[in-house]
Amino acid sequence: MEVDGRVQNNPLKGILLMNLAMVLLAGMDGISKTLAPDYSIPQILCVRFLIFCLFALAIARPKSLRAAFRSNHPYLQIARSLIITIEVGIFILAFRYLPLADAHAISGIAPLLVTALAVPFLGEKVGRRRWTAIAIGFVGLLVIVRPGIGIFDPAALIPLGGAGLWAVYQILVRKVADDSAATSLLYMAVIGAVVMSALAPFFWRAPDTTGWILLLALGVVGSLGHYILILAFRATTASTLQPFHYVVLIWATMIGYLVFGDLPDMWTVLGAVIIAASGMYAFYRERQLGH
Repeated sequence: MEVDGRVQNNPLKGILLMNLAMVLLAGMDGISKTLAPDYSIPQILCVRFLIFCLFALAIARPKSLRAAFRSNHPYLQIARSLIITIEVGIFILAFRYLPLADAHAISGIAPLLVTALAVPFLGEKVGRRRWTAIAIGFVGLLVIVRPGIGIFDPAALIPLGGAGLWAVYQILVRKVADDSAATSLLYMAVIGAVVMSALAPFFWRAPDTTGWILLLALGVVGSLGHYILILAFRATTASTLQPFHYVVLIWATMIGYLVFGDLPDMWTVLGAVIIAASGMYAFYRERQLGH
């Protein structure tokens, strides 16, 4: 992903930025989990997207806003923005019912879903080995959710649905890749802010001082995380960075334990390892084959 069209060739810088982005995004999810029991999802997202909108406008300011909003795929940009808005809301809902580590472990299936969806929607070719990696990843998902053995938690379907939307979002990101990152960022921020600002008044609960601090922190931390993610993709190639998406699992587990006293059980850890290993192998094959 680019902001100004330039991609550097500095893998170390990109990896460091990617890891910092994962720390911030895990922290954002920790704040979301803290807010979720007391405030509605539209209210949380309204504040988050309004702050994100300020960041996006600041990034686009060197260009004219009219130019930044000019897209080759306006309808796809709108659809992409609505999907990511719903996806974020779904994960906040998931955090109400599941530990951070569990939700992230289940959502780790998303990169494998992207690989599978790239075949019908992007016309990409996926070889036997990557299909095998996708199948093994789904085995890891079954290890985590354990359907049909008496301990299945229906709440596990929430982050799974979010992972599906995240995968569709990633496909749409590729579809609009000839738009600048500033354009994509603006569409996402403005549409999210407009939609949630329209919904939030119907669900608004006056925050106390702590609530306002957390809501503002959520917006700032989330915006910084996404911006640093953009910088990471400017520093090096996507195939170099993709495996480091799984670092968020480590940070989510740490935050979940330190803040909420949650630790994933053995099956969740095993399933997460299977999914992460499958995803990293799929990305390795993608890079090796030059797809």
